Amino acid sequence: MEYRHLGRAGIRVSELSFGSWVTFSNQVDVKAAADMISAAYEAGVNFFDNAEVYASGKSEQVMGAALKQLGLRRSSYLVSTKFFWGLHEGVNEHNTLNRKRLIEGIRGSLQRLGLEYVDLIFCHRPDRTTPIEETLWAMHNIIERGQALYWGTSEWPAGEITAAIEIAERHHLHKPVMEQPQYNLFERKRFEKEYARLFKDYGYGSTIFSPLASGLLTGKYGKGIPVDSRAALKGYDWLHDHVTDKEKLAKVAALEAVAKELGCTLAQLALAWCLKNPNVSTVITGASRVEQVHENMKAIEVSPKLTPEVLERIDQTFGIEEDKDDD
Repeated sequence: MEYRHLGRAGIRVSELSFGSWVTFSNQVDVKAAADMISAAYEAGVNFFDNAEVYASGKSEQVMGAALKQLGLRRSSYLVSTKFFWGLHEGVNEHNTLNRKRLIEGIRGSLQRLGLEYVDLIFCHRPDRTTPIEETLWAMHNIIERGQALYWGTSEWPAGEITAAIEIAERHHLHKPVMEQPQYNLFERKRFEKEYARLFKDYGYGSTIFSPLASGLLTGKYGKGIPVDSRAALKGYDWLHDHVTDKEKLAKVAALEAVAKELGCTLAQLALAWCLKNPNVSTVITGASRVEQVHENMKAIEVSPKLTPEVLERIDQTFGIEEDKDDD
């Protein structure tokens, strides 16, 4: 396992990390979560991702209980959480980054996680109804109080991230240092083009999510939706069209030939592809079984096999050259 700096920040994250989205509480209990966290930790993973909205707060509870059960040295791992949607529908309790929501949000997350502080916090989406200065001051205060160590954004437009950085620098506030965007073979335009100047000019870090495109890049949806997949879960109907798209499935099927030649699974190939991008600080993986954790970790061995020729072949399979012409 290699460890990459989170952009220009001093903190370093394992190139592969482990997240709880969808699985914790929905698919796995505390024991299973502890087993998977342990497997990832033993493989060198030092970053575990979460959010208050995951499973309506229960994901944080499961992760907190699992970490307590494992008794890992606190300084040896990093934990994140995110704020925006909230857990209740009341005024000032959801879809906002106002000061009240953020201050109450961090208190609630720390209580559910059973931690004195989290290492990373994210503004889970932009809030165009709250002045950005108000959000910046709240995040700055949270860090000053030692409740979190670094903060960043998730799925923010590049222009709003730039504005946040420049306002923070002007007022000598703790500025955002990382973005958590979706990035995979099907979703790459924002990361590679819109965020390009953020990486170059500001040294912004990145903790990418959905590297397997919600499981589509594992090949498991080639013959329909398995009953034990996330697309079969209640509340995830929105995934159906994505994982059953015939054009996308055809591209995944074509990618199988490359995976076989490299002696790896489709999932390992998709993860390794993400690792090849130098602007990726860490790739957040997910799993519902320990076996999946072990499989995902082997992507590290596949990454060196992705030569420029192999990468070009993958680009051609996904029609990237055609997209460049359209631009």
